[in-house]
This record gives sequence, C-alpha cells and structure tokens, in this order.
Amino acid sequence: MLKSIFLPIIAVAVFISFVGFLSQGKFDSLFKKITPTPTSSYKTIKIESTEIQIEVAKTNDERAKGLSNRTKLDEKAGMIFVFEKKSKPVFWMKDTKIPLDIIWISNNKIVRIDKNVEPEPNVIDSKLTKYPAPSEIDYVLEVNGGFSDKFGIKLGQSLSGLEQL
Repeated sequence: MLKSIFLPIIAVAVFISFVGFLSQGKFDSLFKKITPTPTSSYKTIKIESTEIQIEVAKTNDERAKGLSNRTKLDEKAGMIFVFEKKSKPVFWMKDTKIPLDIIWISNNKIVRIDKNVEPEPNVIDSKLTKYPAPSEIDYVLEVNGGFSDKFGIKLGQSLSGLEQL
C-alpha cells in the first residue's frame, strides 16, 4: 500500500527535478536542435595598412539601428553602412552612447571625416545634430571617436575589402 502512494510522489519529484535542470540549461546539449550556424556579418577591410573588423549594415533596419546603445567598441572595430545606389544619407547620434568618427566613402575613397562626433543624450530627435553626406556616397564607416587621428586616416585614402560586402 505504501508503495502505491510513494511511487507516484517519487515520479512527480523526479519529473519536477528534471524540468528544473532543463530550465537551467543542464541538459541543453542532449536536446539541442541541429541548426545551421548563422553567417557572420563581421568582415575585415583596410584603410591603407590599417585593418578594421567591421559589422555590415545593409538593410534599412540595420542602418537605422547602427551602433545605437553600444557602450563600447573594440579599438579597431566599426560598422559599415552599405548603400546599394549612390546616396546622400543623413546620419545622427540617436541613442548612441560613445563618440564616433564618421567616415564618408565614395568610389572606395574617403571624401569626408566627421571626427569625434559626441553622443547627445536626452536630446529629442528633432533637435539632434544632423550629419549629411558631403556628396553622393557608397558607404559610411563608423569607428571610435579619435580613430582617424590615432591611425592617420585622411581624406583621399583608399579602402580595400569593400568588394566582399
């Protein structure tokens, strides 16, 4: 009689423990679905001899999000915004938390650099400083503020690796 009472209680306790372990990720490897690894959006480009690890923003959503809400960026890292057709985009620092250099690129050459563009916390969207393209461009590269001075990046320099984007 005691067996018939305790057996269901023990079974329920074992089940609850098993569910608890699953929720902590203890058995994830046993039940992990096989899914393809997503392709990385990280690429390497060069400005003259300076290599930069970049994230690629090609879609409207990726470009709109940009580097917003990032609290840091590796020293030789950045984000490149790809425009399918020559374009004259306007950039701003909405929700950006770190200073950036904005490097404007046309025909694989730097046509302007906005250096040390500072975040503008607590500024309403309509009052944020706008950074319009100097002319029709193909790409915009955002890197840490001060990057251009630190690595000797100048107007007219060529970029390589853009063809892989």
